[in-house]
Amino acid sequence: MTSPTSELAKLIDMIARALVDKPDEVSVNEVVGENTTVLELKVAKDDLGKIIGKQGRTARSIRTVLNGASTKLKKRTVLEIIE
Repeated sequence: MTSPTSELAKLIDMIARALVDKPDEVSVNEVVGENTTVLELKVAKDDLGKIIGKQGRTARSIRTVLNGASTKLKKRTVLEIIE
C-alpha cells in the first residue's frame, strides 16, 4: 500500500476507504504529467462494484468531487479506476 502524496490523492483515498469493505486494500497512485495529473485508484476485486456504483454513478460522483477540488487548486486531475 502506497501512501498518497498530494491533497487530492488523500481526498480520493479517504472517499474510497469509506465506501469499500476492505479499506486496507485501497491504494492511490499519482502519475504527474506535464498538464494533467492522473490518480490511479486500486481496490479489492470484491469492492470494485462499490466504487463504480449502479450505472457508474458513484464513480461519476467521486470524479465530480475531484474535479471541484482540483479546479480550486488550479490543477487538472483525472481519476482512473484500475481493475
